[in-house]
Amino acid sequence: MAQGPIQSADLTPVQFADLIGWSTDQHADALVAFKRFCGSGAPSDANRGPFQLSKDHRNALCKAAQASKDARSFFEIHFEPFQVREPGFVTGYFEPEVAGSREKTAEFNVPLLKKPDGLVHVPAKARPSGWPRHLTHGRKINGQVIEMPDRGAIMDGALDGEDLELVWLRSPIDAYFIHVQGSARLKLSDGTTMRVGYAGKTGHPYTGIARLLVQRGEGSPEDFTMSGLRRWLEQNPDERDLLFKENRSYIFFREVTEAATNEGPIGAAGLPLVPGRSLAIDDSVMPYGVPVFVSAEFEDLQRPGNQYRRLMVADDTGSAIKGQSRGDIFVGSGDDAGRIAGEIRHGATFTVLLPRRSTGLGN
Repeated sequence: MAQGPIQSADLTPVQFADLIGWSTDQHADALVAFKRFCGSGAPSDANRGPFQLSKDHRNALCKAAQASKDARSFFEIHFEPFQVREPGFVTGYFEPEVAGSREKTAEFNVPLLKKPDGLVHVPAKARPSGWPRHLTHGRKINGQVIEMPDRGAIMDGALDGEDLELVWLRSPIDAYFIHVQGSARLKLSDGTTMRVGYAGKTGHPYTGIARLLVQRGEGSPEDFTMSGLRRWLEQNPDERDLLFKENRSYIFFREVTEAATNEGPIGAAGLPLVPGRSLAIDDSVMPYGVPVFVSAEFEDLQRPGNQYRRLMVADDTGSAIKGQSRGDIFVGSGDDAGRIAGEIRHGATFTVLLPRRSTGLGN
């Protein structure tokens, strides 16, 4: 897997006419997703490599998007397609909907934690001597940055007594899957709904526990889709927590109030996610806001009989999404979305759209 930001050498120019499924896509949906980045205060982080885009050029591109009457024409006029040479792989994710309580009870006793004070990102060049190579975050206390505890230590009480409990759930399995997805809608015991979203992480590396089970001969990759993994965890309660601890990554949450109830959860770019149009990427290799045409080898359930061929927008990230050739498709909210997301593990081709130089909107 290629590491580091995507460079021009990683891309092959293609034509829109060469993109199977481009002409039949619902480009208007993709344009809606793209226009969220215009005037939103979302980060404009497209100032590197082939994604170089000045503020003036970005503003001009957004002006053209707002005025566009034909979404497909907008993208074809103002962008050029470049295929990422490295073969890709996509998974799916969703916003779980589970029961919860703001108060700890006998029934609801598994917490989601708030971000602790002093949690900071630690760049590689500032990493204290002796720190693990992949540790990206620490905690600043009295002017000193110390290593954050990992999942196992937190499960064993490393942060107890700090009043970090945001909300309480029934099941440690629900809590774990919310950690993986990064957001959730919680149906509270008082009849209200609460949304939670990503607030920070310990910085320890992510390890997929389904992959560990496959390596140990517990089943095949096909056995450990999201639903298959949940089933195994429910059937093996004595091994469950030990397995959880092998994924050292741990996520902290916040209550989300800025998204309307009919909108998706807030992604890493600070914008509501759009089902079927939001793509989580590794933001160290690709900036947010880039349109990406995804061609993947599974059936698009919204267009039965057709393979997944969609123009999406990079607007989120995730601990498991690493490298130029990885993407995570946001499917939606609730159990149905979860079933669909859990089945997505397929090869894919990514084609990024870069602003055309000839329009005055690119380099």
